[in-house]
Amino acid sequence: MASLQADVTLVGGGIMSATLAMLLHRLDPSLHICMIEQLADVAQESSAALHNAGTGHAGYCELNYTPQGPGGQVAINRAIEINTAFDLSLQFWSHLVTSEAEIDPKAFINRVPHMSAVWGQANVAFLRARYEKMHAHHLFDTMQWSQDPAQLAQWMPLLLAGRDPAMPLAATRVEQGADVNFGALTGILVQYLQRHAPFTLLTQTRVSGFKRLGGNGQPWRVKAVNRASGETCQVESPFVFLGAGGNALRLLQKSGIPEAAGYGGFPVSGQWLICQNPALMAQHHAKVYSLAPVGAPPMSVPHLDTRIIGGESCLLFGPYAGFTTRFLNQGSRLDLIKSVRPNNLKSLLGAGSSNLELTRYLMKEAVQTHSQRIAALASFLPQAKANEWKLAHAGKRVQVIKRDEGRWGKLEFGTELVASADGSLAALLGASPGASVSVKAMLDLLARCFPRQLQGAQWQERLKQMVPSYGQDLSQNAALAARVHDYTRGVLGLLP
Repeated sequence: MASLQADVTLVGGGIMSATLAMLLHRLDPSLHICMIEQLADVAQESSAALHNAGTGHAGYCELNYTPQGPGGQVAINRAIEINTAFDLSLQFWSHLVTSEAEIDPKAFINRVPHMSAVWGQANVAFLRARYEKMHAHHLFDTMQWSQDPAQLAQWMPLLLAGRDPAMPLAATRVEQGADVNFGALTGILVQYLQRHAPFTLLTQTRVSGFKRLGGNGQPWRVKAVNRASGETCQVESPFVFLGAGGNALRLLQKSGIPEAAGYGGFPVSGQWLICQNPALMAQHHAKVYSLAPVGAPPMSVPHLDTRIIGGESCLLFGPYAGFTTRFLNQGSRLDLIKSVRPNNLKSLLGAGSSNLELTRYLMKEAVQTHSQRIAALASFLPQAKANEWKLAHAGKRVQVIKRDEGRWGKLEFGTELVASADGSLAALLGASPGASVSVKAMLDLLARCFPRQLQGAQWQERLKQMVPSYGQDLSQNAALAARVHDYTRGVLGLLP
């Protein structure tokens, strides 16, 4: 049995693990980092380009982040939170681009305007209220609004073609939106670490268990097996991060830490319609989000996107959510059943009983025909033709189920960091906005799991070099936000 010693062990080869690895390497270049991935290469599950929308979530276009209350007031707190979190990612990526000549921003990020579009008088009124509230905040002061058919035809000609001119229609637009290939970015980070860091990558290697070598504060022994050769190995490490996407829950349960009790998962599948017709692609350059159907989960907000993957463009529409029991695309149909434990059964039953409509919706979506999917697309593109669009599978998303006071359990639609009391093991659960806020999520992890080092002058200085606004709130400082925006968007090519 092979045995390795590492300062940090990362289970899962996606954007979260790669981001944490790069942050830790830049903070302490002496750290030996080991990454374990069960597939043949990194970024093959949720981080893969077509397994996510590629939207740099900044709160510009996602209407589910700005709910309208009973009195008509629009809440933008969540959009502000996501915008400032995404800006941390932009700052870190800009630092890497300016400090490492081999990192080309065009390899992973491109400017694609972010838009929200709605039709119907009530929806137009909501979007107008949303625009007025957001545009008044300095983080969203570049947002544009229009109901003018001529202007809308310039912004989104495909959505106007063949539409009833009597139907009220409105849209907002932010020019400096981003399309991000998180799979490519993950590959760039891992390749850099392989060249410049004490870094070990174990692919086709599945983690089979964990063992604590003593009490709190003692290292972990991570047991794994090579899926190709059958050989076993073990990695001893004082810190372990479980960044394995949908499978993070199962791994967290295997760790046996008491903090894992009560957590469960609700898996959701996804599909896209994809078009590569040059004539259509030439008429659309934006990510256009609209309102989700009644009963649909937040991750099912329909959108028509320009995607740029490997230098090639395509149009993507969806997602079409569906019911699944798998936690990964290459997972098992028994994943959901195997995740049930005595300590989370109450949470699962409570969340399930309060989300029966959601389950029925997902099961209905899962059995849609191609013609039914095209009918949904036609609400965006009235002249959509079935033969110009093909179906592609997106990644699996495992939404967090957790204990809730007053109820047995509740379903969450964000991400959640779960860590052991001594900070020696942590897992990231959940989905959207996920990859877009990877830097914020991993900075939160550093605060939870490396508090002593983080308080030191060296780490503080280096973090401020990597993330200039670190420790400050861009939502409360308009001047700093303007400087940071100019810097990041200039470096990454997002300025119009």
